Amino acid sequence: MKEFVATSNVGSRRTTLVAWQAWFVLLGAIWGCSFWWIKLGLQAMSPVDVACARLVAGAATLLIIAVFTRTPLPQKLTTWGHLFVLSALLNSAPFTLFSYGETHISAVLAGLINAFTPLATVIVVLFVLRQEQFSPQIIGGLVIGLIGVVVVIGVWNGFGENQVLGIGACFAAVICYGFGFSYARRHLSTLPDKPVALAAGQVLWGTAQLLPFALAFGHVQTHRPLSSLLALGALGILGTGVAYILNFHIVRHAPATIASSVTYLTPVFAVVVGVAFLGESLSWNEPVGAVLILAGAALAQNRLHWRSPRPGHQVRRRKPT
Repeated sequence: MKEFVATSNVGSRRTTLVAWQAWFVLLGAIWGCSFWWIKLGLQAMSPVDVACARLVAGAATLLIIAVFTRTPLPQKLTTWGHLFVLSALLNSAPFTLFSYGETHISAVLAGLINAFTPLATVIVVLFVLRQEQFSPQIIGGLVIGLIGVVVVIGVWNGFGENQVLGIGACFAAVICYGFGFSYARRHLSTLPDKPVALAAGQVLWGTAQLLPFALAFGHVQTHRPLSSLLALGALGILGTGVAYILNFHIVRHAPATIASSVTYLTPVFAVVVGVAFLGESLSWNEPVGAVLILAGAALAQNRLHWRSPRPGHQVRRRKPT
């Protein structure tokens, strides 16, 4: 995915102020509801089928948008190669892992684990890509975030083998996101292709990656509740199609710090819909742990992304390896 810096004047900012705020809340709601829709979809399909159906519907939506906006798909083979890697890290693998995880844990807990995404990105940048140097602020953020992980899963309560598998799958999905966002910044941020083209290519690759597994190992229930089918449609059309367009719109028009913080809103909606529509319970430690995770991520990311260097002060960075 590409990020854009808004260059509009004050007048144009005023005309888009209400619009991007509305899209910001809507995007957080769509991504938060995704965990509810996954849970409903699992009533009709296996995890790999849910993930594949989500990508098929998302790809169709993005292709239709590309046709109506007359946006050509990427032309270079190298771009398609990068999109293949990105789709594995941001689509096919994490979508399947979250779907599998929700067969063992609640949608509420899965949504709260997703709050670890910003911190996972920081960890990948620091320990794997080694593109940033440590600082007391980053270390403090990591410590707070990891304490939040311990609190959100309530390790003192203990859990069974199936719950461990579900939690592990969701955290593995979040780690995939961490690698994916880092990969996108490094390889796709300077490409000339339009966001719709990149998003469509990415989701098309994800569909191609999962379709063989869905055909070979998937299982679709004979009786498919209407609620499950509607949820799968919403998951693909809204969560994997329209959400990409909303995200790019927000990045274009909102301040950079706001555009990058939509992940902080997603767990709120995940908790609300999980409790309200699925009847799931919420223990005190889950929201407390999520707040700690998000606070740690915010503290660490302030060093990595948000702070502008002072005049005459040069930020030292490691060269990419």
